[in-house]
Amino acid sequence: VLPERLQRRGAERQQGVERQRQKKEAQVVKEERSEFVVAALAREREAVEALLMAGQPEEAAARLQGLQKLLTESVRFLPSYEVRQGQEAVSRLQADLAARRQQLQPKKKFAFRSLKKEAVPSSDSRSAESPCPAASESPAGPGLAEGEPTGPPLCGFSGSEGKELELGPAELLQRDVELSELRGCRLWLRGNANTLRVRDCHGCTVLCGPVSTSVLVDGCSDCVLVLACQQLRTHRTRGSRFYVHVTSRAVIEDCREVFFAPYTWSYPGIDGDFESSRLDRNVNNWNLVDDFDWLATNEPSPNWSLIPEQERISCWD
Repeated sequence: VLPERLQRRGAERQQGVERQRQKKEAQVVKEERSEFVVAALAREREAVEALLMAGQPEEAAARLQGLQKLLTESVRFLPSYEVRQGQEAVSRLQADLAARRQQLQPKKKFAFRSLKKEAVPSSDSRSAESPCPAASESPAGPGLAEGEPTGPPLCGFSGSEGKELELGPAELLQRDVELSELRGCRLWLRGNANTLRVRDCHGCTVLCGPVSTSVLVDGCSDCVLVLACQQLRTHRTRGSRFYVHVTSRAVIEDCREVFFAPYTWSYPGIDGDFESSRLDRNVNNWNLVDDFDWLATNEPSPNWSLIPEQERISCWD
């Protein structure tokens, strides 16, 4: 009979060998899965590009949504380099899609019209801004954030302080919206936008209807953001609260003291906006957040947490 010490040592050695085998198998599976997803992303990207070249923007938009969903669901096991490459590709395709839609819009026919006197500007602070720039203008604001597309002019607001601002369904419908360099503003975005970017805003409240694709929040602080979208990415943001309906997992990077709760805003017509956005109202991953700065799997990230139920806002009027 072997001494108990030798038996224990042999069992420990066998357990170590088994752990190494399982670890090696898991690594092989992860690498194979990563290669499969990278190849699938490349195929979907080529399919979207082909549809855009063929002048089929709506089919391309539907395929692009599938590409975004695949990328978001694969974030947890893809290398960070592949994730960034995928995000940049999706952003470029979104810009190409917006440009293609603009090209395919029918041109207005020329007609003589009688001149009208200019309307007196309204004193209502919500309409004091010019929310959608003309085709020859470029959107105001600082340089583009990482992964942000360059494309046709965006719809939105920039450089305001202490104002109440609003966009309606006709202005938002499948438009790319940007809010930048706002201070102490409250914004109502009632309608279905295509994308939304909130950049360098401080002390603002943003109430936004369903966004068909992605929302990017970058460089903000002390904001309250009520958002419904397919993909939410947040960079360089501090002390802010998110009330979200997101059908994938939200992603944060270089963020501190950000808090999450489920989407609670409603307005007349929101059901139709959800339908046109194609967001699944039965899928909301508001409490699933991936922090790119926190790699530990056995401990929760200290950079984000859930808003306690008793502190959540349910009425926004």
